Amino acid sequence: MASRRNGTLYAGSTDDLATRVHQHKTHDKTSFCGRYGVHMLVWFETHESREAAFRRERRIKEWRRAWKLRMIEAQNPDWRDLSNNLINLLAL
Repeated sequence: MASRRNGTLYAGSTDDLATRVHQHKTHDKTSFCGRYGVHMLVWFETHESREAAFRRERRIKEWRRAWKLRMIEAQNPDWRDLSNNLINLLAL
């Protein structure tokens, strides 16, 4: 999730991406995403298990910011909000 192109980034894992994105978009101002305006889904991965997703999340959180930006731009160079087409993207 991101606030805007090259803005604040948030990485997390979930069992239900659509629900979690909705929660971020309707967050309260006391949450991290609320304070920093993080509301755009700009990148995501799917994994075979919850444990695999959690390990990947932890690894990404250790990365340098530049690496995260490159990862996003490799799949979403225009920084479009992917949540608009989330149902179609998850069906792939």
